[in-house]
Amino acid sequence: MKIYGDTKSGNCLKVKWVCDKLALPYSWVDIDTLSARPAPCSFSSSTARGRLPTVELDDGRALAESNAIIRYLARGSDLIPIDAFAAAKMDEWLFWEQYSHEPYVAVCRFQMAYLGKPASDLDPDKVKRGYAALARMEHQLASTRFLVGDIISLADVSLLAYTRLAHEGGFHLDGYAAVRRWIGETEKSLGLPPAR
Repeated sequence: MKIYGDTKSGNCLKVKWVCDKLALPYSWVDIDTLSARPAPCSFSSSTARGRLPTVELDDGRALAESNAIIRYLARGSDLIPIDAFAAAKMDEWLFWEQYSHEPYVAVCRFQMAYLGKPASDLDPDKVKRGYAALARMEHQLASTRFLVGDIISLADVSLLAYTRLAHEGGFHLDGYAAVRRWIGETEKSLGLPPAR
């Protein structure tokens, strides 16, 4: 399997982390989305319309969209709860991450870390919604170790990607003790060094 991804992208890193956690063999094809270099021909022409991340399976089939990829790769593993309702709650967090977290936390990070915008130039609505997302996570994690209970799931992998780097988007986690605890525990469970 080939993973086409950019190591600066949390969405791409989710896929790598799941493969590493589950010891799935892969080769990483690094695509720098910020450079002017063209993508490899095999990526741009044959895999999921050039979306990052994309996995190209050994049989040539391609799959894009980070949460769909990790859901596929983790099937039958401990990263997906056996209980149907718990699995649905995991999916709820996966959908929520893409629509209510990533568009705010990750976008602010991109604008500050890669476009060089100062925090004062960020869209106030994006900042407000980013803090609302962090508050929802704090509320959940104040009562459960991980997002869907006491065992790590894909929900945690997905939301860790940009939450651990929220400070790079101007978000301060001082008032989010449960989120900070969860970041550390999730990083440890995935064998990741602490985010800087």
